[in-house]
Amino acid sequence: MGIQEFVLFLISIVAGVVGQFFLKSGALKLGQLTASNAISHVIGIATTPELVIGLCFYAVAAVLYILLLTRVPLSVLAPSVALQYVFSVMLGRFVFNEPITLLRLFGIAFIICGVVLLVARK
Repeated sequence: MGIQEFVLFLISIVAGVVGQFFLKSGALKLGQLTASNAISHVIGIATTPELVIGLCFYAVAAVLYILLLTRVPLSVLAPSVALQYVFSVMLGRFVFNEPITLLRLFGIAFIICGVVLLVARK
């Protein structure tokens, strides 16, 4: 992966994580889904600004991913997208005050090590 591909990759990852932030924020506005509010939730998804913004960021991430697929092997790119999980856990911790357990820390470490091994050149 060259420098141009790496920059596009990082932008794609950031767009995905920002999309997750907005989706979580919008979901919190909707509240919990129950059998009695299912229809209003579906309508709420289309009318909650945070959810629409989150979906737009996801679309940007997807377009960049498709562009990267023309230049980077799938066997490297697809697993590397797992870095979104790492940043999402951090986002959950620092923005939404979600706990990070020791087991999650090990999982994050394994993801990072795996991505480094995948993108490392011989």
